[in-house]
Amino acid sequence: MSETVSFGYRDVDADEKAGMVRSVFSSVAAKYDLMNDAMSGGAHRLWKDQFVRRVKPQAGEAILDMAGGTGDIAFRLARHGAQVTVADINPDMLGVGQERATKRGIDGLAWSEQNAEQLTFADRRFDAYTIAFGIRNVTHIDKALAEAHRVLRFGGRFFCLEFSSTTWPGFSEVYDAYSHHAVPQLGKMLAGDAESYRYLIESIRRFPPMPEFERMIRAAGFAQTKVEPILGGLVAIHSGWKI
Repeated sequence: MSETVSFGYRDVDADEKAGMVRSVFSSVAAKYDLMNDAMSGGAHRLWKDQFVRRVKPQAGEAILDMAGGTGDIAFRLARHGAQVTVADINPDMLGVGQERATKRGIDGLAWSEQNAEQLTFADRRFDAYTIAFGIRNVTHIDKALAEAHRVLRFGGRFFCLEFSSTTWPGFSEVYDAYSHHAVPQLGKMLAGDAESYRYLIESIRRFPPMPEFERMIRAAGFAQTKVEPILGGLVAIHSGWKI
């Protein structure tokens, strides 16, 4: 029997998921940042600022920003003088990022179409690896984590910003109701695409809880792992070191 993996609330053939995810992000690429603002009330900007503060990018160091197509994280990293490679499986998302970089006069970023599970970069290439709101869309998360570990130098750091499950009583029920009902409607109004945003919300529900994901990061070889919940775990910053 062929392997099945989650695609939102559905189980699909593992070989089909990457193409399905690529299709989702091709559909939402042009309106992706507008929808992020609408869905989070602009809070995603604060989460990303906090995330980059935790990364502590340094001038001249090489950072791989995986699933970073629109450039939101890369632009923040580059302000500190880091040499950033923006990687994404979806060329449409990369195109949006490159266009945004041009409009903002941001030079020096490298753009690369990459599958997080099969990176083409050499071993020990980067000082840091970042991924924001992307790892839950990977078909085999363990393979993506192993690749992150492989391309990091010894002493390199891994940082992941991802949605999770809030532990605040009452808030989780309110957020569930909002996300399942309001977000697809926002997607329909602002991006003309309710189904892609329904998938994005469902993919959050299928993502491993914070303790389980931390165990997966350790299993990939990372040490000194840490989880920093935001809003009780609605969003979390995961980190680890290659030593």
